[in-house]
Amino acid sequence: MFDPWWDHAVENYVTWHDGRPVAMDLYYDPVVDEHVASPMGLMAPVWYLAPQRPDVARAAWELAVTVTGLDGDDPPTAEAPGLLADPGFASLLAMQTAEFDDGAVKDRIWAVLDGVHEPTVDDDLGEHVYGFGLGEPHPRGQMNARVMAGWACSPGAWSRIFTVPPDDRFAEPTIEGVDFPDVALSEACWDGAALHVTARARNASFAGQPTSMRVTGLPADGAWTLVGPDGTARPVTASGGVATIEPIVDAGHHELRRS
Repeated sequence: MFDPWWDHAVENYVTWHDGRPVAMDLYYDPVVDEHVASPMGLMAPVWYLAPQRPDVARAAWELAVTVTGLDGDDPPTAEAPGLLADPGFASLLAMQTAEFDDGAVKDRIWAVLDGVHEPTVDDDLGEHVYGFGLGEPHPRGQMNARVMAGWACSPGAWSRIFTVPPDDRFAEPTIEGVDFPDVALSEACWDGAALHVTARARNASFAGQPTSMRVTGLPADGAWTLVGPDGTARPVTASGGVATIEPIVDAGHHELRRS
């Protein structure tokens, strides 16, 4: 249970000032009753506290933003100041920023990532990754995952996964069998009447080609229509709630709807 754990943590491991958390223990030695507290200790649990204690999570995030100067008027310079030069911290802050900001602070943390942390684009692989100055043969997965979560999320999106009832999302139409990684979906959304799909190519060799994927959980069998970005309509037949569609991999919007 979260609440008993949090009540214990608040009383024993969080340092408060004027009603705001200012530090959390990085380590506690019960033998000598020694607390090793740090403001940066608040950063690690922000992602987990956001759905449960959003006020505490936001306060910790705001503290980090202030400490790193990301709340200033000027964008960061090419040389990342202080903590932002550390790839672990910068990637963690980028992930957390998505939950709280979609404006200047987010722009500034990404200016640091793009200016300092080795953004690399591989057109053949269709990948954009950060090297973080580690000199490793493969991109560091955990830190890149943090950054991409921060890039993809919008404010409040992470918390809503836990705080908003699941409604019908697990019973709605679902796309399966995507030819990944040659094809990726930047959109797959059911609006209650139609399925919206946008397919993107791994690289230029796959662009403009049709690709095949299955749609399961359709609410009705029979005739459906797949409308492409140019308005071209192609018939699709559903059986047992399942249909096969062939959108064009051109980053254009497709719509599957009842005929």
